[in-house]
Amino acid sequence: MNATEIEKFTKWLMDGARSAPTPPEFLKESCERLVVAGLPLWRVAAFVRSLHPDAFGRSFVWRAVADEVIINTAGFDLPESERFRQSPLAILYASGCEVRHRLDDPESRRFPLFDDLRSEGVTDYIALPLHFTDGSVHATSWTTKQANGFTEEQLAVLRSIIPPFSRLGEIFQLRRTAVALLDTYVGQRAGERIWAGDIRRGHAEAMQAVIWLSDLRGFTTLSDRLPAATVVEILNRYFDCQVPPIRKHGGEILKFMGDGLLAVFPIARSSERVEEVCARVLDAAREARANVVAMRHGSDEAAERFRFGVALHIGEILFGNIGGSGRLDFTCIGPAVNLAARLEKIAGRLGRTVVASSAFADRCACDWSDLGEFPIAGLSSAQRVYGLRDEATAASGR
Repeated sequence: MNATEIEKFTKWLMDGARSAPTPPEFLKESCERLVVAGLPLWRVAAFVRSLHPDAFGRSFVWRAVADEVIINTAGFDLPESERFRQSPLAILYASGCEVRHRLDDPESRRFPLFDDLRSEGVTDYIALPLHFTDGSVHATSWTTKQANGFTEEQLAVLRSIIPPFSRLGEIFQLRRTAVALLDTYVGQRAGERIWAGDIRRGHAEAMQAVIWLSDLRGFTTLSDRLPAATVVEILNRYFDCQVPPIRKHGGEILKFMGDGLLAVFPIARSSERVEEVCARVLDAAREARANVVAMRHGSDEAAERFRFGVALHIGEILFGNIGGSGRLDFTCIGPAVNLAARLEKIAGRLGRTVVASSAFADRCACDWSDLGEFPIAGLSSAQRVYGLRDEATAASGR
């Protein structure tokens, strides 16, 4: 073992590992530095649980043969899976203590994971816990192909680096949690701005965007008729019909308002043609429409069927921090948003799914049907409204 290299590595950790600003880079450089210091590492992994609505946690796996880090995401079913319960990490998480096995020890045969490691020539395995300051336990595992396994000196080095390694792991986890929660609750664009420090009340930017405003037809009647838990389930499924198409086509979800959804598709002033953005928005609307049409609640002939309406408009919006002292919302406002809201109500009255303002229809090549002019509250002149010609008008179900 090279004591000088170990000291340099520990100092690098204590100094914040600034040359490795991301978790994969951090694990990769840590392993490379330890190998230089004389640790015969083969496969090293870190397992960190996360606060994320779609994931239980992530794993980062480095292998000497490839000198790269592979990232995997674990679902919430992992703790109950047979694969996890038969893993040495299950013991570590339950006890908060290290787990070590020589792979020639008969006792190690009870872990299926070790069969794969033996086939690679691994001789020794140690899992060391990462204790975060909030009391949560996360994990690392370290393996070697050295003929006699890890020496006591090598194991002592691994144990000694775990405390500073844990602090860096916790910092990375907190950053990811903050970004994930911002993305989940306010949207990616807004989350990036908040994370960058744009948090003062009144800070807003004007931008050109396509506005998407939709709601579920008949939601009020549905809410009165069904149990609250069922209504929540239906709403989640309904929003799943819209959110993926919106994101896929470049939109950002800003707000859920009961059964309503507000999204924007920003238009870059310098590099993107308005027509291209509008075409993507219309594709998203058609995908969402098909998804909602296919949505059912119940399995018999009397199963609930659903319809929704969406209004599309182009205009300038103010996007930023709005609210009261100590409680802000990152949202958009402006006459264009108000007009989209009025158009959505018109869609309901006409029994239409997709309606568009003349501003949107003029920039989006489509077989539009002119639905006529309608007075809009707050505007001095009536607004012409367009619908998709492939939709048959029907009485509103709201």
